[in-house]
Amino acid sequence: MFVVPVYNVIVVPEARILFQTDRFTQLAGRSPEEGEHVIFLVQKREESREELTADSFYPIGVSGVIKEVNPNGYLIVETTARVNVDSVRIGEEQRIELNVTPRADISDTDPEDERERLEKLKAALIAYTSGFQWGPIARNYIMQWRNLNEIAAGMSQWMGNPPEDKYAILATDSKSARNDLIEKGMYEYIEIARLTTEAENEQEQDYRKAYRENAIRKQMDYLQKQLDEMHPENVSDARRFELKIEESGMNPDALREAEKVLNRLKQENQNSAESGMLYDYLDFVTGLSWKKEPAETIRISEAQEILDEDHFGMKRVKDRIIQQIAVMDLQKKQSGSILCFVGAPGTGKTSIGQSIARALHRKYVRVSLGGVRDEADIRGHRRTYIGAMPGRIMDGIAKSGVSNPVMVLDEVDKLGESYNGDPASALLEVLDPEQNGTFTDHYMNVPYDLSDVFFICTANTLDTIPEPLLNRMEVIRFPGYTAADKFQIARRHLLPKAMESMGIRPKDLKISDDVLRTIIDDYTAESGVRGLKKRLDTLCRVAAVEIVKSRTEAADANGEVSSDDAAGSGVVVAVEDLRRYLDMTPISHDHVLAEKKPGIVTGLAWTSAGGEILFIETLFTKGNGKVVITGQLGDVMKESVQIAVSLVKSLFPDKEKLFEENDLHVHVPAGAVPKDGPSAGITLTTALASLVTGNAVSPKLAMTGEVSLRGVVTPIGGLPEKLMAAQRAGVETVFIPAENVNDLEDVPQEAKDKLEIIPVSEVKEVLQKAEIL
Repeated sequence: MFVVPVYNVIVVPEARILFQTDRFTQLAGRSPEEGEHVIFLVQKREESREELTADSFYPIGVSGVIKEVNPNGYLIVETTARVNVDSVRIGEEQRIELNVTPRADISDTDPEDERERLEKLKAALIAYTSGFQWGPIARNYIMQWRNLNEIAAGMSQWMGNPPEDKYAILATDSKSARNDLIEKGMYEYIEIARLTTEAENEQEQDYRKAYRENAIRKQMDYLQKQLDEMHPENVSDARRFELKIEESGMNPDALREAEKVLNRLKQENQNSAESGMLYDYLDFVTGLSWKKEPAETIRISEAQEILDEDHFGMKRVKDRIIQQIAVMDLQKKQSGSILCFVGAPGTGKTSIGQSIARALHRKYVRVSLGGVRDEADIRGHRRTYIGAMPGRIMDGIAKSGVSNPVMVLDEVDKLGESYNGDPASALLEVLDPEQNGTFTDHYMNVPYDLSDVFFICTANTLDTIPEPLLNRMEVIRFPGYTAADKFQIARRHLLPKAMESMGIRPKDLKISDDVLRTIIDDYTAESGVRGLKKRLDTLCRVAAVEIVKSRTEAADANGEVSSDDAAGSGVVVAVEDLRRYLDMTPISHDHVLAEKKPGIVTGLAWTSAGGEILFIETLFTKGNGKVVITGQLGDVMKESVQIAVSLVKSLFPDKEKLFEENDLHVHVPAGAVPKDGPSAGITLTTALASLVTGNAVSPKLAMTGEVSLRGVVTPIGGLPEKLMAAQRAGVETVFIPAENVNDLEDVPQEAKDKLEIIPVSEVKEVLQKAEIL
């Protein structure tokens, strides 16, 4: 007797079950023979024969007889009846031994009804299989089934009901109920199979349609490409934008937005206003560079040569720029702080940005922020508005044509604020390395990566830059140029450029060193060289007139000659000619006084055009203790006068009656020029002390520093500019606050060599060194 364990199949009595011989041998454990009895045991779960135990089987099985072992590799088992499995034992070599007893069925079916149900089910199966190529074969197979049990056994492997439901058919004692379960399972299978087949057919049709459409599109693209190459002037705007979008390398968000706008453009009338707006948008976004630029190897020596070639001096500034470039070269990406160049006009803040771009082999873009009051100028306008346009940042990126230009944000201290928003706050995202990787311009409405842009800001002062914006930048101060620096800049850069722009050859114009120094000293008053450039341009224009006149006269005298062969030795500019050529009187700079007088002390001031000296003048007149202040002084400077009066009263108590019996007049010359700031405190105190003691202070002694009521000298700003002004005015000794000693590193060596700089901490120390105490 064979004991055959089976899983997930329907085994029922009174049925012929077809098995593959090899599979049957594997399940039974030995080769089958015709006429042998078989007991089918239904497994509870899927297990190999080696894993079977006594608890692996359901308590009901089916008995049968092997009717045929066909040499073509299959056999037929005809089942007879159900059996109760009383006990199961797994013996040696996994041999299954069991005790079984017959289990009777409840015969409660009508033969006529059973035959009718059989024919209907067979007809349903034949109808289902007729739509397949193998339908005729299946029909012959179906027609051989004698009862519902054989249908269930024959279709068992294709039915999708779970193993528990398949066993439930066997465990049902009632034949009628068993037939109901078989019918229900088979009709459900037919419907599911029919729906699955229909879905597969539909899906196959969709695939075929998609494949066909894709093939047609490829052919159309190929043919359109051929036509575009033959007639490029006939390419439509939509097609041109389509090609640009494909080649742009946009990020997914930008690609989706561009494709959406392109589809709208295709649907719009070409003459509509909406079409023009869509065209402008696509023209802008497809013109941007979306791809990462490859990192280039930067030669530090070459960068240093370029900076030295374009700009004279500024060693500390150049060293900081070289450090930034070196870090970028090591990391192969944009890194480091956002640089903010701060200094007086004409000191080279903007032009050095061009040199940095040349050193990095990048494009240069300048964005002027002076007077910007609308946030939309930075972030762009939303496309819902008529005349919408991108912000200045993205417009600069578009003009550069690359994603990593050197962008100079000029005059960042001149940003305004209005009801249209705060543009300085909009710059926070642009200049923050943690945020600008996904900068979103309102016009574009998609993120753009600004992390590769080398941002440089310029400003004349830090006072008007909001603190949050200033925190995102590293301030690099541009000190003013000394007279020696200006001479070298004029000789090496400004004069050759001016002559070239005017078309003047070197042999046609001779300007001596004395002339250049005179222009610098007497015809300019600035920390930078912008005014010097204007003077040299004026000189070259006047010289151009003289050159043309001389050539015309020579041509009239000798006949027609070319300009290259014209006679004449060129124009030679002398010092005495400057007033006539420049059409201006020399600028009057303040110089130290010729003689010293009590109550007059030389001070130092910072202006936007550089440093200047100023004189603090004090005078007692008959009165009742009133203090008169003139010279257009600001509130801070007026407070410094009050502090100075209180300090002098405390330092010279025996002189207090002078203040009670007289009016004190404090004047600062150049009354038309507004003056303010605390740095004149030490000068005011010294002038008053000189007045009450009658001890005059040398006019070649200057000072700067704020004072407190404790008599302490506190630090000030603008020290480099003030010391250069002192040197230019002929000052020999300067008192500075002791806390400003570190700022001497920013002072040009020329000024430090010509000045005796004395740090002071207290007012008494100043008065002692000034020989008042």
